[in-house]
Amino acid sequence: MNDIDAWVWWLVGAAALGIPLVVTALPEFGMLAVGAVAAAIVAGLGLNTVIQVLAFVVVSVALIAVVRPIAARHSRQRPRLVTGVDALKGRQAVVLERVDGSGGRIKLAGEIWSARSLDTDSAYEVGQEVDVVEIEGATAIVI
Repeated sequence: MNDIDAWVWWLVGAAALGIPLVVTALPEFGMLAVGAVAAAIVAGLGLNTVIQVLAFVVVSVALIAVVRPIAARHSRQRPRLVTGVDALKGRQAVVLERVDGSGGRIKLAGEIWSARSLDTDSAYEVGQEVDVVEIEGATAIVI
């Protein structure tokens, strides 16, 4: 074991830190692995063990301190691309069959949908434009 250079051990450590990164999907392990690669580079330059460990600690802590808050901020953001029924909310539709509290039909996004009025007392006649406020199953709720 004494014949193996220190930089090889640092690379083995980086690979070992990569395994829990893949298994647990915790990015901190990746940041520690990058710190180990930095220590391997320092060891490859022939610097002593104290500087190698210092390089590992400094790079790892810097990455965790800088990258982790940025990643956390991005994970809290909602996606900007709205798809599925969420994309239909707020769109306008044309009444094809009278829509009231018990039902009717509309043309929404090029497709024919079952619809009912949000207010059970309101009714919309053929040709009127309505706004979709909610989708419940295969029924559009309109106003």
